[in-house]
Amino acid sequence: MHENSPHPSEPSGGDRFRQGQRVTWVSIAVNAVLTVMQVIVGVVAHSQSLIADAMHTLSDIVSDGFVLYANHKGSEDPDDEHPYGHGRFETAASLVLGLLLAATGAGILMAATGRLQNLGAAPPVGVAAIWAALITLAGKEGLFRYMLGIAQRLRSPMLVANAWHARADALSSLVVAVGVGGALAGFNFADAAAAIIVGAMIIKAGFGFAWTAMRELIDTGLSEEEVARIRATIMNTAGVLGLHELRTRRMGHQALVDAHILVDSRISVSEGHTIGESARAKVLSDHPEVLDVLVHVDDEDDHDPQTRKIELPERAILLNYLRTMLGEEVPNFDRTVLHYLSSGLEAEVFLPFEIAMDVAHIARIEQHLAERLTDNPWFSSVSLNCRIAPK
Repeated sequence: MHENSPHPSEPSGGDRFRQGQRVTWVSIAVNAVLTVMQVIVGVVAHSQSLIADAMHTLSDIVSDGFVLYANHKGSEDPDDEHPYGHGRFETAASLVLGLLLAATGAGILMAATGRLQNLGAAPPVGVAAIWAALITLAGKEGLFRYMLGIAQRLRSPMLVANAWHARADALSSLVVAVGVGGALAGFNFADAAAAIIVGAMIIKAGFGFAWTAMRELIDTGLSEEEVARIRATIMNTAGVLGLHELRTRRMGHQALVDAHILVDSRISVSEGHTIGESARAKVLSDHPEVLDVLVHVDDEDDHDPQTRKIELPERAILLNYLRTMLGEEVPNFDRTVLHYLSSGLEAEVFLPFEIAMDVAHIARIEQHLAERLTDNPWFSSVSLNCRIAPK
């Protein structure tokens, strides 16, 4: 099998690693600044929703640490323990990110619910909280757009998840701004209500990311549209007569494909292999999201009960029996090709040149063969072939 080279429009492994590291460090820096601001202003201005949003932002820094580690591991070359590469490290990180997000949201939800039950004891929200919420909203939305653009170019589900994590933060900051504005307008419950909404949004986003990662870890296949495109590519390969099994699964930002193709039953092994390699090369060329393709070449549909082969002995035993069918007058076989078909075992025998030139000799062999072909246990047909010229 040929090695899979990167698609021209897709960054190389080293470039993916560097860009992934850079965008994540930018996220950490922005989140660190926003967290400090939110905590200070939230405490001074008595805004629970702003403090809740600060904890959400703090969780981003922790999750970015997971992303840095997973991005580093995911960029490593395949090894003996991970022959398909380390792409699943990205998937595992996405799962952890989702669960961490859901846990953060649950904590915010419980804290805000407790405040709603004690509104009378809560101090009024300060004006500084609304400015902090708006600054956070602008910072998170800008960070989302920057991260999503990089993630889509790198085709990294982990970085896409982290970008949408930033968008969830931006939306939560919007809710916080509305809640703080309501509290400043005299609706004391608005700040705590905003915190509850933020917590619910975080939980939903977290479970969404976790579910997507779980689907990949349990080898969920590609979408029907993606599978249909790959199927069409294989079927358009010269020499492919059919495709009776096509399996796909995700591996980080890429996919693995297994295909069973049908070829002419009587072509050579080398020609069948060449057709399989052509099909593999076309998929890798036309579908840059595919990491590798395993092509199994079949002469018939081996999943159809009517085409299953009968159990046959090994080749040496079959050739010895074939010799008895041809008679003692054949000293050796120049070459024998066996076709294992559902209709029976067919043999093509290539006789030496000196026998092929002896018409009487050939006639005796054919008579001997005809007498034994009808009641033999394995062969449905035997054809004799002769070389036109000596070797």
